[in-house]
Amino acid sequence: MKHLTDKTKEFVESATIEDRIHSCRNSKWIGYTQASKIMNKLEELLVYPKTVRMPNILLVGDSNNGKTAILDKFKQKNLSYVDEDIRVISPVVLVQAPPEPDERRFYNAILEVLYAPYRTSEKLDSRYLRVKKLLLNLKTKVLIIDEIHHVLAGSPSKQRKFLNVIKHLSNDLQICLVCAGTKLAFNAIQSDQQLANRFDPRILPRWNNDIELKRLLVSFEALLPLKEESLLIEPSMSNKILSLSDGLIGEIAKILELSSIEAIKSGKEKITKEILNSIDYISPEDRKKKFIS
Repeated sequence: MKHLTDKTKEFVESATIEDRIHSCRNSKWIGYTQASKIMNKLEELLVYPKTVRMPNILLVGDSNNGKTAILDKFKQKNLSYVDEDIRVISPVVLVQAPPEPDERRFYNAILEVLYAPYRTSEKLDSRYLRVKKLLLNLKTKVLIIDEIHHVLAGSPSKQRKFLNVIKHLSNDLQICLVCAGTKLAFNAIQSDQQLANRFDPRILPRWNNDIELKRLLVSFEALLPLKEESLLIEPSMSNKILSLSDGLIGEIAKILELSSIEAIKSGKEKITKEILNSIDYISPEDRKKKFIS
């Protein structure tokens, strides 16, 4: 089992079939090149000194192509803690943008992740002051707003107002913003020239059949609890996986999850082309066709 990491090999040697199947379903972090670069940029924000114009990052990519996984990993690396003065410190706060650009719902989202109660009758100014005070007391350095493309669900006036809210929050607290979403997120930020100039865009492109894909597949194979080597980088295998996944890392992970489970259940202990063809999986392209038809 030389294809496995030492930790995975040790697990496979002692785990039951049920344990290994459960392991296949667990999400796996792969620090591929672009993800590592983005993580490094995010870490830089944590030590950036307060200034009038704080740096911000706009993370753009197709749905299911790794944006949220990167943000969750960054958040997990920088969890809340209690300092020597017995105060709770939350260096990173992650919220999801409301389904439409609504100031009140945005404040509510922040209050909810901070486990702070709020009243529906509370005025906006009061709610903003509470959010501001909480983030100051928690010494928050980075505010992450995922699914920022939801801004475009509102009218142009609501979009402008919401973007002004996040801009004002960043200026007032002198904290860094990280906004993430689909390519529409780029349009949302670009609609405000001041915001557009403050955001450093980082793109997560779809995967191609190149050396980066091969590195990714090798990394995945080292973590999958299979006793035999699957040789996922063999051209016919990598081509098949890429074709099924439509170049999305979330889909690649799902394909390998289903295939490794089938490899364990069948006793083959490795992913084969036959298994790839047999798993209960519909590619993104075929899903679109089903909805259209």
